[in-house]
Amino acid sequence: MGASLLAKQAPRFSLTFRTAMPANHFNTHCPDWAEALLNGFSQIFFQRHPMCGLLCLLAILLTAPVLFAGALLGGVAGLLTAQRRNYAKPDRQAGLFSYNGVLLGLLLSLYFPWSPLLPPLILAAGGLSAMLTQQWLKHVYRSRSIPAYTSPFVAIGWLLLVFAEPSAPAASIDLNTANVLAAELRGFGQVMFLDHPLAGALIASGLLLADRRAFCWALLASAIGLGSSLLHHETSAALLGLGGYNALLAALAFSAQRQHPWLPLLGIVLALLVTPLFAAAGLATLTAPFILACWLIRVGIQMLGKASLAHESCAHEDNHPRLR
Repeated sequence: MGASLLAKQAPRFSLTFRTAMPANHFNTHCPDWAEALLNGFSQIFFQRHPMCGLLCLLAILLTAPVLFAGALLGGVAGLLTAQRRNYAKPDRQAGLFSYNGVLLGLLLSLYFPWSPLLPPLILAAGGLSAMLTQQWLKHVYRSRSIPAYTSPFVAIGWLLLVFAEPSAPAASIDLNTANVLAAELRGFGQVMFLDHPLAGALIASGLLLADRRAFCWALLASAIGLGSSLLHHETSAALLGLGGYNALLAALAFSAQRQHPWLPLLGIVLALLVTPLFAAAGLATLTAPFILACWLIRVGIQMLGKASLAHESCAHEDNHPRLR
C-alpha cells in the first residue's frame, strides 16, 4: 500500500495497490471469499479486478498445473489468517492479504518436491505473510511511510530457499524472431514463475481488461527489459522473460500516476540497474529489484518534498516585514 506525500508542494500519490471497487462488478452472485481470493491474484499486478485474477489463475492451471495447488493454498492461507485475526474487511476484499501468499505458494511448489510437509509449509508461509502485511499496513496508515509491495514474499522466500535444492539449468532457446516475440509475453508470466508464452498472454489479457494504461506500461517495460538483457548478451535469460519482469512490476507500481508519467519509466530504469546487485550478493532475485527501485523513488520524492517545503518556509521568513 502506498501513501500520499506530506508536503503540499510534493506530488500526491494514491494507494499503490487498488482498494477501490472496480468499475464493473465481477459477479453479483460471486461469494465474498471468492472475489477476495481472485483479487489476491490480480493484486500481484497492482489491480483489484476479479476477472484479471481469474485469468492469472487460469495461466497457472493451463501452463504449470503442478504449481496450481500451491498458489491456491498460499492465497487461501493469507485470506483465512486475515479473517481469523479480524483484519480490515476492505483490505481483505481487495486481496491485500493474499497476493504474497500466492507468490510464496508458487515459489515453494517450484523449488520443493511435493510431500506431506509441503502443504503445511505453504499454509504457514502464507499466514505469516498476511501478518507481516498487516503490520506494514498499520505503519503505512499511521505514518504514511513506504509501501511493503512484495517484501513479505521476498523476505520469507529468501529464508526458505536456504533449504531448497539448486534448480536445474534452464534449457537454451534459439535467438529468432518468434522466440523474441514470445519472450515479450514471458516477461508477464515470469512474475509468477511461469515461462510459457500462453501464461503471459493470459496475464496480459487480464491487465488489458483491468487497466489499459497499466497494460501499455507493462508491455513497454517487458520490451525494455528484454532489449537490455539482449544488449548485455544475456540471451537465455532474455528469451525466458527473466530480464523484464522486475521492470514490468516497477512500471505497474507507478502506472496510475497520470500527473507524473515519467515515474513508470524511472522505475523501469532503476529496476534494471539494481538487478545485478542481488546476484552479486548471492541472493535469489525474485521481485527484490522492483521493490528496491520503487523504495528508492519514493524516498527520493519524499526528500524532495520536504526540501521544497523547507525552502518555502525559509522564503516566507525572509519576506516578513521587519520592525523598525
